[in-house]
Amino acid sequence: MRSSGRNSRGGSGNRNFRGAGNSRDDKQRRAGRPRPEERRYDAQGAQGSQSGQSGGKPGGGRKGAPPVKGRGRGRGSAPARPREYEAQIEERNRARHDKPQAKLPKTFGEQEGERLQKVLARAGMGSRRACEELIEQRRVEVNGKVVTEQGLRVDPEKDEIRVDGLTVATQSYLFFALNKPAGVVSTMEDPDGRQCLGDYVTNRETRLFHVGRLDTETEGIILLTNHGELAHRLTHPRYGVRKTYLAAIQGPIPRDLGKRLKSGIQLEDGYARADHFKVVENTGKNYLVEVSLHEGRKHIVRRMLAEAGFPVDKLVRTSFGPIALGDQKSGWLRRLTNTEVGMLMREVDL
Repeated sequence: MRSSGRNSRGGSGNRNFRGAGNSRDDKQRRAGRPRPEERRYDAQGAQGSQSGQSGGKPGGGRKGAPPVKGRGRGRGSAPARPREYEAQIEERNRARHDKPQAKLPKTFGEQEGERLQKVLARAGMGSRRACEELIEQRRVEVNGKVVTEQGLRVDPEKDEIRVDGLTVATQSYLFFALNKPAGVVSTMEDPDGRQCLGDYVTNRETRLFHVGRLDTETEGIILLTNHGELAHRLTHPRYGVRKTYLAAIQGPIPRDLGKRLKSGIQLEDGYARADHFKVVENTGKNYLVEVSLHEGRKHIVRRMLAEAGFPVDKLVRTSFGPIALGDQKSGWLRRLTNTEVGMLMREVDL
């Protein structure tokens, strides 16, 4: 009885021992086999791992050697992904980056419109500081309301802007040519009540201003517009817009007068040079000469001829850049054609 008990206990122990041994053997045998997912996605790599461990092929690897790419995946490495899955990931990433940018609230983005003083300056109302003074003096209205604060933003295409009751045309530009008579002051208003350029455009709702000046006693073409940038460039020395004059002087005149004018005449404020000179008409001692220059200093033609010894009796400006006076009568105002406006714009690179 006792021995049978011992045998039974021993037998069971032997069975348990054999079972444990068999399980370890099974684990060792399964260690070299590919996992199910490896057999599914990378069976060739798993087979390579087996052959490498058996020493049949290189790449199975000695201990500590770096793994060969695409072959011999270990037990802890992730399974290979199919190409279809990689393509789906790439499409999702591309769609994420191709999305349109979200519109930020106005508080985080740029404010709409332009500052009022900037719009006024561009329309020819003066410098920005001068336009700020107009606002401080409560002379500016936007959509019928007097502006009392600086920095107001407006839309030039939608808002109605007025200065002293006159509309400031920020987009609808107007261009006129006036044959100014002698005795008319080259200002839009005159505090002394003299006749001025503004008297010829009193029926205009839009505020206009003159491009450059003419002496009070000088006749001829002068441009009026509400395009501030164009007016600024037409009178800026950088662009050198040529003006042509007819001057009546007393002769006789020397043959080298034109050469002297082109070489330069010394005046109190520096040298002045003519671009072109020719005699148009000669009747006895009366000469009618044509002088062209791009400078715009005060009384420039009169001073040059007087310094050369030939005071001017009468002076008429016959052209301003590409715009000619032609047969336009004295005191007449005409609107420039689209072609003439385009020529002016091209003259100053606008």
